[in-house]
This record gives sequence, C-alpha cells and structure tokens, in this order.
Amino acid sequence: MAVGHDPHTGLHSEHGALAGEHPGRAAHPVIKADDLAWLEFEKPDLARAEVFARAFGFAVTLSTGRELHLRGTDPGAPCVLIRRGARSRFRGPVFRAAERSDLLRLAEFAGRPITPLPDALGGVGVDLADPNGLRVRVVSDTHELPALAPQEPHTFNFGHDARRRNATQRPPRAPARVQRLGHVVLQTTKYRQTLDWYLEHLGLIVSDFLYHPGRRDRGPVMSFIRCDRGREPADHHTLALTLGPANRYVHSAYQVADLDALAAGGEYLRDHGYHHSWGIGRHIQGSQLFDYWRDPDGFMVEHFSDGDLFDATLEPGWAPMTASGLAQWGPPATADFLGVKPGKEALRELRAVFSALREDNEFDAQRLLGLLKVARS
Repeated sequence: MAVGHDPHTGLHSEHGALAGEHPGRAAHPVIKADDLAWLEFEKPDLARAEVFARAFGFAVTLSTGRELHLRGTDPGAPCVLIRRGARSRFRGPVFRAAERSDLLRLAEFAGRPITPLPDALGGVGVDLADPNGLRVRVVSDTHELPALAPQEPHTFNFGHDARRRNATQRPPRAPARVQRLGHVVLQTTKYRQTLDWYLEHLGLIVSDFLYHPGRRDRGPVMSFIRCDRGREPADHHTLALTLGPANRYVHSAYQVADLDALAAGGEYLRDHGYHHSWGIGRHIQGSQLFDYWRDPDGFMVEHFSDGDLFDATLEPGWAPMTASGLAQWGPPATADFLGVKPGKEALRELRAVFSALREDNEFDAQRLLGLLKVARS
C-alpha cells in the first residue's frame, strides 16, 4: 500500500448502478412492510438468556420458564421472543404490515392462512417461507406496549457550542437501555433468489449493494435493505442479506441513546464477563456507531446509535466488499466478527463451505475465492 493512501477511498457508496445492474426494488411488490416487528429464537436455558438480556439493556415483559419476551423503551411490540427448545436456534424474523388489508393481500398471494397470535401479543399473522426455508412471519394489529422511561442523551459541549456549564459528565457504568430493534443480518447460499423474494413479497428496497473486489460484473454479494415508507424516512437497513456457504443468522442490532450509553453499557457487559466481538466504531453503510457482543448461546448482537435514515427517493449505492470497508473508524474487524476465529463456529462454516460447493446454489468456487479476498482486505 502506498504511503499516505487512505484505504477508505472509494468505499463510500454514493455511486449508483451501472446499466443492466439490479435496480434494488421490485416493480410490483405484493405489499410494503412497515417495519421489522420482532425476532424469534429458541434456547434451552431461558434463565441464563434473561440474565444476559437485562445486562444488554432489554426490559422483560414476559418470563414463564417456557417463554421470554424482551422489549425496548419505545412503544410497540416486544423486540425479541425466546421460547424454550432443545437447542439454540434462530426461528425467523417477524415483519409488521402497515394495514390489515396488506396482510389479507399477502395471505391470498401466498396461499397461506391468517391465524391469530397468542394473547400476550394480540393481532394476527401469516407465515411464509423464504427461499432458504426460513419462516418469515408478517403480523398486524398486535398489542401496543406503552413507552418506558428512556435513557436520556447527555448534554454535550461540541466545539465552541458549550451547553453544559457548572456541571460534570458522569455516565454511569450500567446497562444501556435498548430503545428498539433496528435490523437483522442473514447469510444465504441463494443470495439473488432470496433478495428478490424479500423485495417482491415485502416491498423492501435496497440502500446499498456490495460486490467482491474486482468482480462487480458477477453482481452483488450483499445488500442492505430498508422498508419503503415513501417520503417518510426509514432505517438505512432493516434487513441485510449476504452470500455465504450456509443459511444462518449473522447478527441483530438494537438502538441505544448515544455513544455514552453504548460505551458505558459495553463496559458493564465486559465487567460481567460477557464476550466482546468487535467495536466500538462507526460503520460506512448505514453510518451507525456500533459495538458487537456474543450472548451466552453464541448469538451475535449489536448496540448501535446514530444510524442513517433514507426515504424511498434514494437509489442504491454500490461499493466493493472489504474487511477494512466495514468501518470508517474503529479497531480492525476481528476474526470473531468475520467468523474465522478458530472454534466451533468457524469449523461449522468450514464444513458448510465443502457442502455448499457440492450443491446447486450461488456459492461456487469463484465466490469462495472472493470471500477469502474480502477477509484479507
């Protein structure tokens, strides 16, 4: 690398598509989902899951020994539902329809029944399956939990704009208070098929595409996807999809008030012996301040703050996928975050590579080489 060269030059993806590339949206989607409602998991030890959830910053709305509901301070449905199961696994995402009529239209299109949800949640839902077989639930008319007292941002002295006088800044080393669920990231062996499925069924639109360096001609291998709310801005991504050797959950992200909440909350997690994966830093795609942790079952979860909001007028950006391009500033991406840290997870991914290369999917030898190049970049 040349002396003085900025490795982030050209990584910011305000540049749009070339002729013939994926438009990043469906011409005639069935519905336009309003938001990500919650995520569902199964875990064998709900008591342990609850202890971590409180340390991470969730409030608990239901804890029966068989089921655990976690929420943030914002009004709405719980962020996370965990049911007791024989093994730890991600069951799938749940999206919220803007109106009951959307749910009816989606159910008719998919040939699936609309069923009532449990009394603790209220409302109704329809269950679909994406091209990887993952259950995707869409719901409507769920109970609206009232807002909880938020974690108030501090008063900052930025430059010469000194608003705090005769007062100190003492953020407590305590759990960050989760405000809401932000996004979920999924890996798929059928990236293009899966991308098109979510765009067509749920009306999601792409904010940014990433491609393997030097292989843009083969198309994107990752997309950051937001809800289409027209002129109302939505999170830069509610769902992110990436091509890989296995169909799996990658991580989910939860908003907190500010950098102090994120950092002090992280120190609290560290003090209580939880596993830090990567951070603190600021992403490029989405611009979020981020900090990544592992829960006791190995699931990666993210605290984030200060993310981008886009309305439906912005077209997708395109950029090369590189490890250094994951952040504008912060420590280098760790082996744990990249999934290459020696251990059970890396071994599972390695086995998945050999399996995927023998099957009919989008993860071929050239894509493997591209992924290895990303990890080294």
